[in-house]
Amino acid sequence: MTRGPDSDSALKRERLARNLTLDQAAVELNAITGGATDGSLMSAWESGRRRTGKRNRDGLAQLYRQRSAVLFAHQDGTAESILEQAGTDVVHRLLTRWTDLLEAMTEVVTTAREWLVVTGSRSREKTYLAGIETAVAQVPDLVHYRVLYGPPRHPDLTAHLLRLLELRDPRERRNGHPTLRIGVVEQPAAMERFFVASESRAVVPLPSLHGADGFDSGVLLGHEAAIGLVQHAREAWASARPLHTPEEVLALTPREK
Repeated sequence: MTRGPDSDSALKRERLARNLTLDQAAVELNAITGGATDGSLMSAWESGRRRTGKRNRDGLAQLYRQRSAVLFAHQDGTAESILEQAGTDVVHRLLTRWTDLLEAMTEVVTTAREWLVVTGSRSREKTYLAGIETAVAQVPDLVHYRVLYGPPRHPDLTAHLLRLLELRDPRERRNGHPTLRIGVVEQPAAMERFFVASESRAVVPLPSLHGADGFDSGVLLGHEAAIGLVQHAREAWASARPLHTPEEVLALTPREK
């Protein structure tokens, strides 16, 4: 009989056998992977509501001293995750014009209330960057992650980062945790990622559907996909070098596109 997603999985049984809470297990996992997993995500993995990525699979196998094939049998069987159940319903819209792409990205920013994650080092659209700054200024509980891949490619992005640091101090905490986390991924092998996501929606820019002119197309994604991208950015930030001060931002060498 196939184990359903709500039954106790081997992943959950191994945690309970060690008398670990979800949060405690997440802390131990993060110490191995350098990631940013929390108790709620651990619960989703254990129930099969979400699938575990390779780095965290390897980390959990090390933590629990058990084979991945055993720990993740409930995820790799016939049971479907939330994303698989949603299927193409997570894609709300294909964005084929630059104006539509920019409008959708700005909408993600302006409607964010809990999480706002942005990745990439090429942003230069002033309306979009201003929308991020307004959200950070007007929603005190909003947790904003900005993950750079190498130095900013344009002075407008450098100026934006400096304005964020004027609005919030990354070392100050609210509700027990920092609400501004800017970091730069410096590993040469790390590929740059481009997306913006909140707790409810996300936009992923795509290579132009009209010619070799950069990124002027994209997809607007719904809640389940957005939550996955929020976690993606949190884990990417955890492996990045944090930028806490204007001096650290200015030490990055801006480059014209």
